[in-house]
Amino acid sequence: MTHGGTLRVACVGAGYFAQFHYDSWARMARATLVGACDHDMAKAAATGLPAYTNLVEMLDEQSPDLLDIILPPHAQADAIHHALGAGVKWIICQKPFCSDLAEGQAVVAAAHAAGATIIVHENFRFQPWYRAIKAALEVGAVGDVHQVTFRLRPGDGQGPDAYLDRQPYFQKMPRFLVHETGVHWVDTFRYLLGNPKAVYADLRQINPAIAGEDAGYILFDHPNGVRALLDGNRHLDHSADNLRRTMGEALVEGTQGTIQLHGDGSVTLRAFAAAQETTLLAADTWDGFGGDCVHALQAHVVSGVLDGLPLENRAEDYLQVIRIEEQIYTSARTGQKQRIEG
Repeated sequence: MTHGGTLRVACVGAGYFAQFHYDSWARMARATLVGACDHDMAKAAATGLPAYTNLVEMLDEQSPDLLDIILPPHAQADAIHHALGAGVKWIICQKPFCSDLAEGQAVVAAAHAAGATIIVHENFRFQPWYRAIKAALEVGAVGDVHQVTFRLRPGDGQGPDAYLDRQPYFQKMPRFLVHETGVHWVDTFRYLLGNPKAVYADLRQINPAIAGEDAGYILFDHPNGVRALLDGNRHLDHSADNLRRTMGEALVEGTQGTIQLHGDGSVTLRAFAAAQETTLLAADTWDGFGGDCVHALQAHVVSGVLDGLPLENRAEDYLQVIRIEEQIYTSARTGQKQRIEG
């Protein structure tokens, strides 16, 4: 499978976000990039790798151990099936994972039949601030957790040109705030608190230039009576030098204290009935995306493949995120809280 203790990695997709994937792979001693594929040959060639517009051709010529799929949801299933057909046993696939639950289930079944493993590139749980919060919760830093709140405030959703400079397909997504962005916190909340048992959602569209919702409230019922709230509005901002670093601010509140995530990526702890804060994680200094979470995820996968370490976000597990997402949209449509199965 591997060659000299390294992974041969090929990538399909060379759009805006792909730059973070390629940069991360280039920094890994145990991964070798062998090809880039995109429908736009100029973009594929700009990576400096052997460039292709035909995925099947790249897979045939380069025989990668791992295919990194950096494509929008509607294009993912075909890419996965091509990889499985070429005998690729390890696949990373960007989120949102596939177009819907049925497509995701079919892809997972096909991968299982082929003896392949798919990891969903859901990288927010790998951001250093959420790792720090998880570690603090595991040692009981806030006592019994009562609630977690995240205020999504990227400030990029105003006006007719919203998203056009970075990811223009955002404007055409019929399901946007939750399907494209909110799933990050569906997964992050389950990472911190366990899978929710029910959800209630109130979603709305503010910007008439886009097709989907861009603001709303989502309330999650987690085990042990814990509640989580995603308060999202892409029109509003928060206090940060880089609005995309954390994309907002969080509170984790418990009987013995409160953890706060700030817009600079720092994490602080204030004990109950105290005013002084203790720094759990210093402000982030990474110039790229999300505290270098893309690299953290991809390094995690390399360790899983080469060293046999347990892998987070296997596709069969990530299907639960899609189930939760579908119940969020059902709740928004019906105005009723929805139970989560599975």
